[in-house]
Amino acid sequence: MKKLVSPAIVLGSFLFVSLTSCTTAQIEQALGTVAQQTGQTGQTGTLTQTEVAAGLKQALSQGVTKGASQASQTDGFYKNSLIRIPFPPDVQRVETTLRSLGLGSEVDKFILTLNRGAEDAAKSAAPIFLGAIKQLTFNDVWNILRGEKDAATQFLKRTTTSQLTAAFSPIMRQSLDKVNATRYYTELVNRYNKIPLVKKADPNLESYATQRAIDGLFTLVAQEEANIRENPIARTTELLKRVFGAR
Repeated sequence: MKKLVSPAIVLGSFLFVSLTSCTTAQIEQALGTVAQQTGQTGQTGTLTQTEVAAGLKQALSQGVTKGASQASQTDGFYKNSLIRIPFPPDVQRVETTLRSLGLGSEVDKFILTLNRGAEDAAKSAAPIFLGAIKQLTFNDVWNILRGEKDAATQFLKRTTTSQLTAAFSPIMRQSLDKVNATRYYTELVNRYNKIPLVKKADPNLESYATQRAIDGLFTLVAQEEANIRENPIARTTELLKRVFGAR
């Protein structure tokens, strides 16, 4: 079985010498050279392809599980400025007008319930992410390891966004209904539409909330991916420490 040096050295040394321009044979030869130069042997040294793939999948699984867990907690969206879902921008005039009419508390109530809906829907995200992670090929693993600090997150975006959207839409609808966000929104828009001479508003709240919730999840997953790559304390298993640890 082929041996691979720690991805930390791959990320640190090979990006330095434009790894992406190398052939497979050149990459393997360079890996062997780096391993010899750093004296990586035995259990704590070189890694097999299987170990590297398993380590990355562990890291991704840890990242998406933690990200989805953070998002699904009370205030996971609402009190996180990075992912908090605001009043729909395409009808910002509705919020501005209603606040000017003294209905700011009603608008705030809607925004709170909108984020509560996203927090509730986020509970279903982890299984979808984990399903995509299981399908990773070694080619995917290699590209992720030598990619940017959010390469895994970008991979998940490419491979799960459509599935997440399809799965999230009905869940988001139920969640928005459960926390009364849909009712509050309908009432606000109806009040707005009764104001003389205003341009009527009726955007798709479910579609907007679904997309913002998914974007928020990917933001949290990207944070956790960067944390695992850069912070040794975030590596919770021996395999993660070996795969991502500096030698």
